[in-house]
Amino acid sequence: MTTPVSPSLSLNMKAFLVEKTWESTFLEESSKEYYISLIRFLKEEFDHEQAIFPPKDQIFAAFNETPFNKIKVVILGQDPYHGEGQANGLCFSVADGIRKPPSLVNVFKELKEDLGYEIPANGNLESWAQQGVLLLNATLTVRAHEAGSHQGKGWEQFTDAIIQKISDELNGVVFLLWGNYAQKKGQKIDRSKHLVLEAPHPSPLARGGFKNCKHFSKTNDYLLSIGKSPIQWNLNSEK
Repeated sequence: MTTPVSPSLSLNMKAFLVEKTWESTFLEESSKEYYISLIRFLKEEFDHEQAIFPPKDQIFAAFNETPFNKIKVVILGQDPYHGEGQANGLCFSVADGIRKPPSLVNVFKELKEDLGYEIPANGNLESWAQQGVLLLNATLTVRAHEAGSHQGKGWEQFTDAIIQKISDELNGVVFLLWGNYAQKKGQKIDRSKHLVLEAPHPSPLARGGFKNCKHFSKTNDYLLSIGKSPIQWNLNSEK
């Protein structure tokens, strides 16, 4: 169930809704100056009819697909994809029917190497999110075809607050930090009560450094060891 967060968040757009277990977090952040400035910036972008990705109703998809109290795993990304039709509000994920970007292809290659699952035809990671994998980008919006265009506007502070809340209030969460940016963003995670796995970014620019990290099997081994059900990473399995 999604509920309106606050009048300032709506920007006169009913699409800005959030799942109920996140409501208190959003309300707390929405009163802060950085957040008010962020919302003002977004409103100006929409008022000037900028093409923004992901679509309005998917900006908070990571939260709506993964309730706070159901989080088992957090994967941190940076920006949404800025190509037409790609971003669906979940980091590394693409909308149905969209060609898989190179980083996602490498994620799937590692998944096959690690657990033996064939590379899926589709790159939509919603099923992971629905099992408790929070697929969180540091910046939740971007202008079409302008990578990094919404960086430094407040999203990073917002997602830092999300990571801190998860670290403080939950136990036994697996954080997958791929690349220097994610690793820096995750520096304040309490590693005494969470598992933090780090690897180079899956981008081809990292020259294969992501290969053989075995993060998928390590995640499930840890979850099982603390009495939690594992993630079904196989996107080809029947739902």
